[in-house]
Amino acid sequence: MAQTRREPDGDGAGERRPGGAGGEGAGCGGSQGAGRGGERGTDGAHELARALRAAMRGEVAFDATARALTTMDASNYRRVPLAVVAPRDADDIAAALAVCREHAVPVVPRGGGTSIAGQATGTGVVLDLTRHLNRVIRLDPEARTAVVQPGVICDDLRSAAAAHGLTFGPDPSTHSRCTIGGMIGNNSCGSHSVAWGTTADNVRELEVLLYGGERVRLGQGSLGALPTRLRDGLRALVDGDLALLRTGFPELPRRISGYALDELLPEKGIDLARAFTGSEGTLGVACEATVRLVAAPRARALAILGYAEESSAADAAHTLLPYGPLTVEGMASDLVGPLAAASLPRGGAWLFVEVGGDDPKQARAHAEALARGAAGACTGTAVITDPAHQRSLWRIREDASGTATRMPDGSEAWPGWEDCAVPPAQLGRYLRDFRSLLAEHGLRGTPYGHFGDGCIHVRIDFDLLTAPGIARFRHFSQDLAHLVVAHGGSLSGEHGDGQARAELLPTMYGPRLVALFERFKDLWDPAGGMNPGMLTRPHRMDENLRFAVLPSRPVDVAFGYPEDGGDFSAAVRRCVGVAKCRDTSVSGSAVMCPSYRATGEEQHSTRGRARLLHEMLAGEVIEDGWRSTEVRDALDLCLSCKGCRSDCPVGVDMATYKAEFLHHHYAGRLRPAAHYAMGWLPLWLRGAATLRLAPAANAASRVALLAALVKRMGGIAPERSIPEVAPVPFTRWWRERARQRARTGAVTDTGAVTDTGARRSEATVVLWPDTFTNHLSASVGRAAVAVLEDAGLRVVVPPGGGGGSLCCGLTWVSTGQLDRAKKVMRRTLDIVTPALEAGLPLVVLEPSCAATLCSDLPELLGPDEPRAAQLASAVRTFAQALDQYAPDWQPPRVDRPVVGQTHCHQHAVLGDAAERTLRERAGLTGELSGGCCGLAGNFGFEVGHYEVSVACAEEALLPSVRERPGDAEVLADGFSCRTQLQQLAGQRGRHLAEVLAEALAEGRGTAPR
Repeated sequence: MAQTRREPDGDGAGERRPGGAGGEGAGCGGSQGAGRGGERGTDGAHELARALRAAMRGEVAFDATARALTTMDASNYRRVPLAVVAPRDADDIAAALAVCREHAVPVVPRGGGTSIAGQATGTGVVLDLTRHLNRVIRLDPEARTAVVQPGVICDDLRSAAAAHGLTFGPDPSTHSRCTIGGMIGNNSCGSHSVAWGTTADNVRELEVLLYGGERVRLGQGSLGALPTRLRDGLRALVDGDLALLRTGFPELPRRISGYALDELLPEKGIDLARAFTGSEGTLGVACEATVRLVAAPRARALAILGYAEESSAADAAHTLLPYGPLTVEGMASDLVGPLAAASLPRGGAWLFVEVGGDDPKQARAHAEALARGAAGACTGTAVITDPAHQRSLWRIREDASGTATRMPDGSEAWPGWEDCAVPPAQLGRYLRDFRSLLAEHGLRGTPYGHFGDGCIHVRIDFDLLTAPGIARFRHFSQDLAHLVVAHGGSLSGEHGDGQARAELLPTMYGPRLVALFERFKDLWDPAGGMNPGMLTRPHRMDENLRFAVLPSRPVDVAFGYPEDGGDFSAAVRRCVGVAKCRDTSVSGSAVMCPSYRATGEEQHSTRGRARLLHEMLAGEVIEDGWRSTEVRDALDLCLSCKGCRSDCPVGVDMATYKAEFLHHHYAGRLRPAAHYAMGWLPLWLRGAATLRLAPAANAASRVALLAALVKRMGGIAPERSIPEVAPVPFTRWWRERARQRARTGAVTDTGAVTDTGARRSEATVVLWPDTFTNHLSASVGRAAVAVLEDAGLRVVVPPGGGGGSLCCGLTWVSTGQLDRAKKVMRRTLDIVTPALEAGLPLVVLEPSCAATLCSDLPELLGPDEPRAAQLASAVRTFAQALDQYAPDWQPPRVDRPVVGQTHCHQHAVLGDAAERTLRERAGLTGELSGGCCGLAGNFGFEVGHYEVSVACAEEALLPSVRERPGDAEVLADGFSCRTQLQQLAGQRGRHLAEVLAEALAEGRGTAPR
């Protein structure tokens, strides 16, 4: 059974978690070609595995899953590791290094795996420093320092410091999931570096373990404390080339490339900690760091400055530095997009300039003064003081590392030249030359980034799949290196050189300084065991590309993948590794990725699953293709919430990928019992309704022995209660109501689409009787009818509603029974064609069904079925229908606060703007929580999922309900959400239609029927 995440104990030794990179029973295999469990591993690998397990207390994993999860970082590169180990403390790190040294196996330290130059990949043993070494050990507010372990997430340190009015200055866009150790490895910066500098500027001391076994403490002036060999070697290196070290490094705020040997100069205090920072895991393993904290402004304001185009914005950026900004970030319209641009001042490019103050008034005055000073060069300005508005604008910038991977036409773009930096005053000229160079090579890119520091991020539409495209990538890279150097810049301004740029360091530094880099590396790591192939003696930039192992032709799939040209490999390639899915906080309405937040396991993140699918397609580490148990097990805890479809910056849709995988995995084979019990739920419910078995079924579900038997046979978790079936399905109620009204003369037809010839009318809507509303929550359907009719809309219902005749196919899709899903969908299209031809809207009350009709149905049936797109465009949620077709209707005033959760499919596919407006007009105040309820259709009912399901609910939904005001209304438009609330909290959640119908009835003095 899956287990939920456990926090580490006081000494940093966390509890064992099942799956992922752990497990005593993990097999061992060679670094290349190991299959399931590594059964075909070499004797050397077996011996290494035994030695590591004997020496370490932490987890040691040689299995295919663990290795597949760490073949890539957020770069273009892929290297297959031999093993993944998770040390519990510094002694464990030392033990792992000793074993690897004895076996001549290289070591790669790894944090969040978000490096963009390939330096977090390797062919030896990967040290996972996030699992246990993730504590803030001490925080000294007076000294403004913190002592941390390398696996601490940047935001966790910032949160700890915030309690004292402090913060850690460097904040890359991945700050919610990158680690301090990784930031030290890459000398990361972030948007606030204009105020607080790079990671090197904020590191005071480092405790480091070397591959040779030495444990050293690095700081300013600590040379004398080093082992004799290292101390004397460093002195000789510096003293022998003082002139070169003083003149060979460009002066600019974002010079990250190479080793910072100039920090060893006497006039700089021989700062070993700064010299080590940015070494990309090639010198040793940082197992503890003392870092500087800075005072956080009490208030912030954001000045948005518009410019005609990006070069004008770049020309202006450095002129704003005298105003003392915290950030000066630049973006152009080709990244922002028309929708977001509409909310910004007029222009084709913008600078986001954040300033601070002791209070909101002072911060606003600061921003207004800056905007006035810049106004002469701007096309428009705006000052934003509302924190929520600021956060929404910053999300555009922070998601750029993902969104920039797709060009406006949908074609792919890649890192590789992600973060060159030039002196800030040179930035405008550099950008013009950069654009010209792109055009010369027939390439396109979308620059953005830290304009105030002269650092540009860009994803470029390299063709990294064909030999000519890779050759162009190489030639462009060589030309760009010369261009950057001509402008006095650095090949890397934030993310390090790794494999992407290290080969070109001679262009920037010349052969003599590069030779000093090699000497420096050899002093720390004479055996060459630390992350070989990075920085010095590097791999070629066009080797180890992660795309080379993928199929050269599209694989046969069921879904259409319209955004990826029908190519499943391209869909999987969407995941570039920026790992927003590893964010463990639920901020705002975000959903992705609930199972990762529950377990803390990489294989349960969207990125982890995408990596396993990538390796499945590659066929090297995971050899069984669609039959892979590794992929099956990782996808087992995917809730199919679709949160990644909207929250992932590149639109990875793991729910669709899971359905696709299950379709192939179980083709021609017996499926789990839950697939038959819950995948075929519409048919079972339709049969129960036809035979009038609801009362008997409900009675049987209350008999413990019978219920236990049914759950066992159906693959249902024993902890779950079986939901009651509506005694009278909605469609039966509807027909009886129509007949009764016809007898009394209230209407002249039965209210079915076919009775009216499907005549078009702006006042007519088709109410979709989805399976859940029809058979399990008929009261929701009745309430919706009452509200829609009160709004002046004529409601009709398709014939044969619910169950086997009319169904969106959701349950078959979620269980991967896609052939059956297509048949169900085509039959449904036949039924609703008259309504579609009449142009009538389809009002769908269950968000998951509406999302299926809008996304899964057209993507499964494809362009050969034009009615699919027609149906998708006709779908409206309850609130959308009222907003569009009854705009003048005044809802009843409820005037109560609300708690609950926006349905995850609504969030991901449909949006909830109309629902927010309707709630506001009805006097329902407050925000619904983010996250996922954890039930997610069949997921929370399946055996083995109960603990994770509960953990997801406990993250946001259940706390919000427990802490609600006494008069608060618990809103839950989804049947799963209402069921989870009832079963875990004993609370009745209601659909918005039910709340409004009740208020209407109370206003008339009648009860809703």
